[in-house]
Amino acid sequence: MAEAKHFKYVILGGGVAAGYAAREFAKQGLNPGELAIISKEAVAPYERPALSKGYLFPQGAARLPGFHVCVGSGGERLLPEWYSEKGIELILSTEIVKANLASKTLTSATGATFTYDILIIATGSTVVQLSDFGVQGADSNNIFYLREIDDADRLVAAIQAKKDGKAVIVGGGYIGLELGAALQINNLDVTMVYPEPWCMPRLFTAGIAAFYEGYYANKGIKIVKGTVAVGFDSDANGDVIAVRLKDGRVLEADIVVVGVGGRPLTSLFKGQVAEDKGGIKVRLNDLIICPC
Repeated sequence: MAEAKHFKYVILGGGVAAGYAAREFAKQGLNPGELAIISKEAVAPYERPALSKGYLFPQGAARLPGFHVCVGSGGERLLPEWYSEKGIELILSTEIVKANLASKTLTSATGATFTYDILIIATGSTVVQLSDFGVQGADSNNIFYLREIDDADRLVAAIQAKKDGKAVIVGGGYIGLELGAALQINNLDVTMVYPEPWCMPRLFTAGIAAFYEGYYANKGIKIVKGTVAVGFDSDANGDVIAVRLKDGRVLEADIVVVGVGGRPLTSLFKGQVAEDKGGIKVRLNDLIICPC
């Protein structure tokens, strides 16, 4: 087994928090080789919100390197070369499957090991999947979740393959609203389904929600409220063809996008840290947690 690579600082996770943290390290002063970012993704940190917006535009779509951090805050765009220039090691396409906080050791899926003096946990969150609740047919083809750039690429390919088809959005939060709009401007026939009495109920009043729902309806987006998806039908190839709702209705679908929430990605640290409200409980001077 190869000898473990050691760093003074390791940022575990390659999302928005990792990129902004790296920028701050560079501002504060950093010796070459002291800091590494370890990410499962194959690209340097980027502004994740672009995936549900400009990335899905039918024309003039956003693509990397256009939205690497830190352009979301009006700052410098940190290309991969920036990290090299600052002496920060980007360790990409590397999934950490074991974290031993006592020995300060991380182990990857390929068996590579990394040790550190200080760990910054920036693993973020993972999407809640309908298969987590045993929804029948939730593993059918062309049922999508959006979290990483690979997810967005698969969705773009499906939009192109199912041109002028029918899309069902499960969920009425940020992802549901943004993906509903994105699929509509790609000329898909969109239906949104969510159990709440109006969209974004934790943020919108009934009046504000009515404005947005009316706007969407005027664009041809159909909204079904007060029910949930309980199953999916698929064809002989395993491609989704319909969404079955709890109220008995069946919606035809060529594409389904699910946006029903996320949960902190903390499984690596189970039993090693105190947890609170689904996340890791921290105090000042403890581990630095960046759930972004």
